[in-house]
Amino acid sequence: MIYVDLNEEHVRRLSFYLAMEEWVARNMSEPECFFMWQVEPSVIFGRNQDVYSEVNLDYCRQNGIQVYRRKSGGGCVYADLSNVMLAYITTADEAQTTFDHYLKMVVEVLKKMGIAASWTEHNDIMIGDRKVSGNAFYHVTTSFPDTPTADGVKAAPSKAVGRSIVHGTLLYDTNMRNMVGAITPSDEKMLKHGVQSVRQRICLLKDHTTLTLPEVKAFIRGHLTDSSVTLTPKEVTEIEKLEQEYLSSEWIFGHNPKH
Repeated sequence: MIYVDLNEEHVRRLSFYLAMEEWVARNMSEPECFFMWQVEPSVIFGRNQDVYSEVNLDYCRQNGIQVYRRKSGGGCVYADLSNVMLAYITTADEAQTTFDHYLKMVVEVLKKMGIAASWTEHNDIMIGDRKVSGNAFYHVTTSFPDTPTADGVKAAPSKAVGRSIVHGTLLYDTNMRNMVGAITPSDEKMLKHGVQSVRQRICLLKDHTTLTLPEVKAFIRGHLTDSSVTLTPKEVTEIEKLEQEYLSSEWIFGHNPKH
C-alpha cells in the first residue's frame, strides 16, 4: 500500500485533509492509498446530521474549536493534536468488505504493538470493552485520464470507476472535556457527568503502550505501507481549491436534514 505524503511540518485545517482524501480518490489510481493527519481542536460531523442538534456551537466558539461537515455518514467526532486521524482510499467498492479489510489491517498493527485490539459490527476498534477508534465510509465515482499505449496512440477512454474512502480517529490522549463539551449541553454538571460517562466507554492508546504518539504514527506507517509518494505543489493547490467546498457555510450549516 502506498503512503501519500504532504511532506509538511505545519498543521492544516481539518477541511484540507477531507479534501485531500477526496482528491486522492479521484486522481490516484493506485489500488490502496493511506495517510495520517492531525488537527487543532475540531469537531467533524456526519453528512446527514443536523449541526444545531449535534454540535454545541456555543461551546465550540468559546473554546476555539472549529466545526466541519464530512461527506461520510456517522456521528460527531472530536479531534485534536493528541489523537491521529487515519485515511484509507481503495478501489474496493462494497462498504462492509472495505470496512472489514481496513479494520483488520489496523487491528493487526495494534496487535503487533502488543495491544489486544478487536473490531465490532459497528466498525469500531476496541481494546477490551472500550472504544479506541471510530470509523466512517463514503464512496465516490471517478474516471482517470486516458494513458498512451506503447506506440503513442491513446487508449480508449476509461470507464467510470468507484473508489471507497474510510476515515477514522485513533484516540491517543485527547482532551476529554472538549470532546464532551463540543457535542453535549454546556451545563457544568452535565459536562462533568458526561466526561466521566464517556471516559467509561472509551480508552486512550497511551494507557496501553509505551510508544509516544509520533512513534505510534511511525509504527503504523511502517507496517501498513511499503512505498510512498509526495504530493507536488500543483497537486496541493488543487486540493486547496477543492477544500473551499468543505469550508462554505452552505455545506457546513445548510445541509441539515429536513424534519
